Amino acid sequence: MNDILQTGAVIGILGGGQLGRMLAIAASRLGLKTHIFEPGADCPASHVAWKTTTASYDDSAALRAFAESVDVITYEFENIPTSALDLLESLRPVRPNRRALAISQDRIAEKDFLTGLGLTCAPYATVQTMDDLAAAMAKVGTPAILKTTRLGYDGKGQARIMSPQDAPEALASMQGAASVLEGFVNFEREVSVIAARGLDGSVAAYDPGENVHRSGILHTTTIPARLSPSLRSDAVLVAARILNALDYVGVMGVELFVTPQGLLVNEIAPRVHNSGHWTQNGCAVDQFEQHIRAVAGWPLGDGSRHSDVVMENLIGADMDRVPALARETGTALHLYGKAEAKTGRKMGHVNRVTQRKG
Repeated sequence: MNDILQTGAVIGILGGGQLGRMLAIAASRLGLKTHIFEPGADCPASHVAWKTTTASYDDSAALRAFAESVDVITYEFENIPTSALDLLESLRPVRPNRRALAISQDRIAEKDFLTGLGLTCAPYATVQTMDDLAAAMAKVGTPAILKTTRLGYDGKGQARIMSPQDAPEALASMQGAASVLEGFVNFEREVSVIAARGLDGSVAAYDPGENVHRSGILHTTTIPARLSPSLRSDAVLVAARILNALDYVGVMGVELFVTPQGLLVNEIAPRVHNSGHWTQNGCAVDQFEQHIRAVAGWPLGDGSRHSDVVMENLIGADMDRVPALARETGTALHLYGKAEAKTGRKMGHVNRVTQRKG
């Protein structure tokens, strides 16, 4: 099979949320079709994709038919069952590769991989029992945060331990799941780098963005981040080192803490990332097109920034502000087509664009 997809080729996307939706839109601009595989009905990506399969990840017949209808497979979220990937990978290329997915699915595997590259992470220790947690607190100290090693996102699967007295309740909240205790980090700010690697090994990175979270969910990303030129360069080099070590193909989000001792890696996401949404209005080629280019075997695009941007997530009742936001000068709305605005649910985002200052 030709590694470089031609116009009319089909990219399969596992997951039909907002990231899949924006990937499908980007693919269509390049003359490529998308086929979404998603267990839930009426998903955001289905509104804009060429085709959608609504089936569970344990439906081998549906998975096989999906794979046979596409030229390459990618994904918009990490927690795809191994059995589904085994079947899909036997039929079509999966990009990014399985190693990247496996590492990102497990926080311990991820931290072991990153520290193995010589990168710095927060102090951490594996926890399964109360004895493990006591030993972990002795090693890491408190305050700390206990997280499930798998399936946690947007603040879910996490419990703060401010002192040893909080430990029993925190461990109980993990409901028996394997966990990791992470020490608190004295950081000045959090930044993220959105970077891509092509099939030919070329790497392109976007300017680092500065992130602010509320209740464990990303609230804003501001470009440019408040970073010295040397730290800006270091952040991009960290992302490139990770991409090359994984022989990665596609876009990755790398979250970093800025500390007095330098940059510390928080986590990686082997997909397009919420903190990269600013690229839709700040660059000629956004993160979604860049990912499609990479998995399709195309040359990576120009990701240089032409504007300053503040991206704000619209969560739950923020949708009530849409009429006012639609009247704002310099504001680009990106709504996901979700039927119900639930508390904590990402419904869209806005990019506020101004002239580039630096």
